[in-house]
Amino acid sequence: MNGPRLHVLLTNDDGIHAPGLYALHESLKRDFDLTIVAPEVEMSAVGHAITLSTPLRVRRIRKARRFYGYAVNGTPADCVKIAIQELLERPPDVVLSGINLGANVGVNVLYSGTVSAATEGAFLGVPSAAFSLATLRNPDYRFAARFSRRVIGFLRGAELRVGTALNVNIPAVPEAQIRGVVLTRQGVSRFIERFEKRTDPRGHTYYWLTGETPVESGNPDTDGMALKNNYITITPIQYDLTCHSELERLKSTGPQPFEKWQGTCAE
Repeated sequence: MNGPRLHVLLTNDDGIHAPGLYALHESLKRDFDLTIVAPEVEMSAVGHAITLSTPLRVRRIRKARRFYGYAVNGTPADCVKIAIQELLERPPDVVLSGINLGANVGVNVLYSGTVSAATEGAFLGVPSAAFSLATLRNPDYRFAARFSRRVIGFLRGAELRVGTALNVNIPAVPEAQIRGVVLTRQGVSRFIERFEKRTDPRGHTYYWLTGETPVESGNPDTDGMALKNNYITITPIQYDLTCHSELERLKSTGPQPFEKWQGTCAE
């Protein structure tokens, strides 16, 4: 006799009505028990922010006259927290965040609400993955949604260390042009950023962040370069931001500058 179906918690940072989340739901609903808990509005680039100063409110959302999921007036990390701790009658076996509109590679991972939802799931002890499609225009989520099934299987069998999530990026090319799947490290690529200075109808100045052209180092084992070369990238990430090599270097440089400190900063 087969056991209960896997319970998958779906979330994102593009909002509960985002097409990428819907594509993920439609691809998985036949074979998995799904629960959607997602922000009620777009929460892109909020990072791992959580809501402390205002109450969280949860609304039931219907699509085609059927219950679709829970909309939360908070961040992606809020959604995962409140889902696991309050809303779900049955704990999730897997957390999937996405499918995000646009890649999440390099330093962009630090800003990404999509990735932060997955790392929050991992922090709470649930195997988790973030999914992103590498385009901002005319997205076709069908292949990425189908590929999520393989990632669920990988998550279940890989026995990742607690606190480690997978960051998955899908090239926005026809399936026949995808060259394979590679395990990569997070690159250090940054984006060319600039602010457009504008004036509103009342004569007030405001600024709009724009740019987002990636600058790659050329290292083939990084997420950004592999994705650019039409590989699906899978990067294991964690929330420990310690630079361990630099920590050891500083410890080995001899007497520390604070060793004579006696609890005062007086000269």
